[in-house]
Amino acid sequence: MASVLLAPRAVAELERLIRTLSLPYDSRERVRAALDPLGDFPRLGAPLHGRWEGYRFVLGPWRWMLLVYVFDEDADAVFVVTIQDSRSAGSVTSTG
Repeated sequence: MASVLLAPRAVAELERLIRTLSLPYDSRERVRAALDPLGDFPRLGAPLHGRWEGYRFVLGPWRWMLLVYVFDEDADAVFVVTIQDSRSAGSVTSTG
């Protein structure tokens, strides 16, 4: 089973989303639940392309929340590198 770890940047982004979007008090637990399957299935998420080549994403507890990660097979660890609002023009899935 792979470890699932959040980068400090991802934690800060989640905190910002909670604050600016007035997300529910249990948002951190909801995000953790959305990430739990990656421990058993680290390649579960869809691969990203372009400058995000090598990364994958899964949707968070809300369809607009992107949990972007990379799987390090040697370390048997999933590293969540960013948490983004897919509705933003600057999100990793944006074509712009």
